[in-house]
Amino acid sequence: MNLRRFLLTCTLLIAACGKTSDKPASASKVTIGVSLLTLQNPFFKVIGDNIAAEAAKHGYEALVVSADGDVARQSNQMKDFIVKKAAAIVLSPADSKGIVPVIQEANAAGIPVFTVDIPCNEPGVKIVTQVATDNFGGGKMAAHAMIEALKGQGGKIGVLDMKQVESCILRVKGFKEVLAAHNATASQKIEIVSELDCGGANDKGYKATEDMLQAQPDLVGIFAINDPGALGARGALEKAGKADKVMIIGFDGQPEGKQAIKDGKIYADPIQFPDKMGIEVVRAFMRHSKGEDLPAQMLIPTSLYRKADGAADPALK
Repeated sequence: MNLRRFLLTCTLLIAACGKTSDKPASASKVTIGVSLLTLQNPFFKVIGDNIAAEAAKHGYEALVVSADGDVARQSNQMKDFIVKKAAAIVLSPADSKGIVPVIQEANAAGIPVFTVDIPCNEPGVKIVTQVATDNFGGGKMAAHAMIEALKGQGGKIGVLDMKQVESCILRVKGFKEVLAAHNATASQKIEIVSELDCGGANDKGYKATEDMLQAQPDLVGIFAINDPGALGARGALEKAGKADKVMIIGFDGQPEGKQAIKDGKIYADPIQFPDKMGIEVVRAFMRHSKGEDLPAQMLIPTSLYRKADGAADPALK
């Protein structure tokens, strides 16, 4: 090799070594394992799609799978991510307590774990950060919407909940806190007389509402922890001929929920921003991978969506 060629080779090597990138050395082979509560719910599909898109921008491949609400299935999915030596694991727990052992396995393997939408606040696990809606604040917003919808009147209301999911627990907790404060001074009190599990699904919300109406035929309101549950409640109320007598407050802001609000079938929703969640959890991983300390929670506020918002929404019919 002559001297000129040698010097040119050294220059190219130095230039190559000087380049920096936030992409992994073998980007196409490095994955972020993502196990979401259920991809049957459009809300989680939006989260998964945005995680995949944002991860691709940074040279990672997101392997997005559905737990279908089954903690055993989710545990097996996480074990698979651990075996594959995923760069990170993102999950929305199907059961915040039941998922603890496999999170601990990921911790022991040195794989950073993030939660999205549904937190895991159980002791004994290491979560880098929890990217989620401010569910407690959203629950408080839902209660204010219920008070507004009833126009100063009291009465009996029901709650369609999902007690195994932490985010839903927080929504109901916030809802109850505001109602308690309202009832402390209001002459017309709003009384929660029934709490039933809607499974976060339309069919279960329908059945739970039927059961609720049989036991409490004089309900004036229902708070459902998500849009599928609220839409199921609406169906049951229509069948019972009580659709115009019971105010429904949902949660989420899925397209179907927003359309129902515009059509006057649901009074209002504290809406979430699943696209932001998906993007922010990947950005949180990138910040963590560069050694940055992150807060324990990264909460995204809700916004109350009423009929007037639906009327002005160009995405709706």
